[in-house]
Amino acid sequence: MKRARYSAEFKAKVTLGALVGDLTTSQLAARHGVYLNQITQWKAQARIGMAEVFSRGPEKKSKSLEQEIKELHAKTGQLTVERDFLAKVSGR
Repeated sequence: MKRARYSAEFKAKVTLGALVGDLTTSQLAARHGVYLNQITQWKAQARIGMAEVFSRGPEKKSKSLEQEIKELHAKTGQLTVERDFLAKVSGR
């Protein structure tokens, strides 16, 4: 039996309905043909992810990007030194 795959839009629609509370989770599960536990998991993921929406995302990304750039520069320097050493040893 294959697992059902749902689009992000579908998950958002069902989860929003669950968070708003117009219908019970059981009613939403029956209406959309998904398991009750699945909606419960989506709600938990939405609550966890909601904090990220309001966090300072671009600052965190830029910090990690800066860190990655520093690591790449260090790696470039290391490879340059290794290349120069191997060229000297091989007699070029």
